[in-house]
Amino acid sequence: MKLNKYITLIAVFALLFSACDDMIMDWHKDPNKGEAAMSELPLPLAEKIERYDVLRSYSDFLVGIGADLTLYLEDENYRNIINANFDEIVIGYHMKHGAMVSSSGAINFSRVDQLMQYAKEAGLGVYGHTLVWHQNQNASYLNGLIAPEVLPDAPGANALDVSGLQDGSFTGWSRSNPGAGITIEEGKGLSATSKAVKLIAGTGTNAWDLQMTTPDIPVVKDHTYEVSFFVKSEEPGKGRISFSGLNNNYPWMDWLGTGSASEAFETTSTWKQVKFTLNAADDAFTGTTFKMSFDLGYNPGVSYYIDVDNIKVVDLDAAPEVVNLIKNGDFESGNLDGWMGWGNSSTRAVSAEGEGFGGTGFSMVLMNPTAASNYSAQQVYTLELPLEQGVEYNCTFMVKATSAAKLQIEIQGADYNADYYGGIDVGAAWVQVQKTLVPTKGDRDKFIFDFGESASTFYIDNIVVSKNTPAGVRQKATAVTIIEKTDEQKRQLIDAAMTDWIQNMMTHYKDQVKAWDVVNEPMKENGELRDGNVAEPATDEFYWVKYLGKDFAVKAFQLARQYGNPDDKLFINDYNLEYSLAKTDGIIEYVKYIESKGAQVDGIGTQMHISISSDTTKINEMFKKLAATGKLVKVSELDIKVNTSSPTLDDYAAQAAMYRFVVDSYKKHVPAAQQYGVTVWTLSDSVKEHENWIPDDAPSLWDKDYKRKHAYKGFADGLAGEDVSVGFSGELVY
Repeated sequence: MKLNKYITLIAVFALLFSACDDMIMDWHKDPNKGEAAMSELPLPLAEKIERYDVLRSYSDFLVGIGADLTLYLEDENYRNIINANFDEIVIGYHMKHGAMVSSSGAINFSRVDQLMQYAKEAGLGVYGHTLVWHQNQNASYLNGLIAPEVLPDAPGANALDVSGLQDGSFTGWSRSNPGAGITIEEGKGLSATSKAVKLIAGTGTNAWDLQMTTPDIPVVKDHTYEVSFFVKSEEPGKGRISFSGLNNNYPWMDWLGTGSASEAFETTSTWKQVKFTLNAADDAFTGTTFKMSFDLGYNPGVSYYIDVDNIKVVDLDAAPEVVNLIKNGDFESGNLDGWMGWGNSSTRAVSAEGEGFGGTGFSMVLMNPTAASNYSAQQVYTLELPLEQGVEYNCTFMVKATSAAKLQIEIQGADYNADYYGGIDVGAAWVQVQKTLVPTKGDRDKFIFDFGESASTFYIDNIVVSKNTPAGVRQKATAVTIIEKTDEQKRQLIDAAMTDWIQNMMTHYKDQVKAWDVVNEPMKENGELRDGNVAEPATDEFYWVKYLGKDFAVKAFQLARQYGNPDDKLFINDYNLEYSLAKTDGIIEYVKYIESKGAQVDGIGTQMHISISSDTTKINEMFKKLAATGKLVKVSELDIKVNTSSPTLDDYAAQAAMYRFVVDSYKKHVPAAQQYGVTVWTLSDSVKEHENWIPDDAPSLWDKDYKRKHAYKGFADGLAGEDVSVGFSGELVY
């Protein structure tokens, strides 16, 4: 049916005018710009825009949309506009590592699976975004993989005198069968500054052909002792501990905690802790002293290292040496006696058994559901007596969280007056926090965890507040051994994490996703590869290149090709290529490098987050350079800022002209066979889409009420290669 043009234009005018009084992000009158109202568009132009067909009808290549997953799943109007106008959808966040990978490394596919079902029903393609990036990562999980291993020590002092090893004199120690040599090596221990005993096996094959024996170790006959040390070898090796002064001097032990006893333990190039107990209940000791011999002569020519500072024999039945003012700091009672808390719908509980530090016992579990302020969620322990003013107290505890989080402690007195110790970063791996507390007043009788700043679940164990100096003390709560992972170990762990992530994503979505951003934003502005050397990375930043080197992208493309479809289109993607032609050159050279190492890159994506004042000459040059590679070229995240929250009609016209220019330039300079498509980034100017992306602007093709803007016409005309409205008749047809 046909309507009278006059009546129709009045309806269009009224519709547009009614939408302008609450435009996105506090649209307001700017004295330099005028009213921010789409209703000011001339009615003939508004009429033309309304009469345009859906965008994909004008293009021979894919027209994509960068969308918000929640809006697409829950807002029917939003979803219908996308389904009608676009060939392909890209999800801005929810397909990334940070959104899908849990603190345990498991991948949650449920939300994205729902997207796949909706897209399939609509006949809409899904573009994978993105596999390997340095942002939007579950950095807490990845950093947890490579974090130092923190091992708890047994309570009590070391009964073994290691001073003869520490000073290099071997006083008290015997090298009865030194093999090819037993020496002290600087910087070869667990840390770069610690010492190790280096023992080199000779040509023999008996355990005792390489042997070092301890001084006499005093023992209380009816006590149980824990023996532990750290050992590694340059080649695969084998060793045992033999004794004198035991009822069985050649016992088989569960040396490495495998659950089964054996004559000897195996060694590799990775530090391993050998730990076992000599149990009074088994009548282990024949007298008041005993000796141990390190027997490492099984394998000829092997070099072994034993960390000097961590050869320990600890009396497990010795009296504690630290007076802990927190009476329930290890939660082994299975309750939270002495603790109370509140705030921000937070919860507190005791963990399941085995979830304490070291994988044993219990810990305290504090859950904060939403991020707020430090003080919005608190857990409080009231001390029996206030701390003394000006006195130093040692505070240590173990903590981890289910996501990257921050924690603060405070000691509080009357009228909520307190001393604060904040800035505690918590990740997925157990870490030991050590603070020196110095009360500024003598009324500090409350010890408090402030955990409201981060939405996370905290596990806290082995809390000690003591006037005693913890150095050299072997209490459960304060003494730990920290084992740094080597660069090679880190490389292997991160390589495995990338493999797991890409393999699972490519396999799970093999039938639905045929094109992927494999590597995102690898280049610096000057065209050099990012190196990951960032002073203060954000909590969701993780640089794969730091651990896998320049070939991290080679690995990513090889994995994507291996686990995806043979004909999947695999892209590398970056921003500001139209701004920095050096960066364009850099990514092109990096693609050449990736392919020289045996991987295949199908295309290069250029994001193009630009504005109405962007340099069009550089845009043309960028497309020429990308086209010259012979690769597919994708405009992957196009939006165009008007540079104000109060656009004028001239601003809207300039935005429309720039949208058309970009598409015209793309089609002019990139051969048709290399044109993968153009994806616009965000559907509308709605504040829901711009809370975290380009606020206080209007960069999209639809306004905040999902009404087509002047930009819609410019973009559609670019796709069509002509002003589509030239042939419109004088009447609207519905």
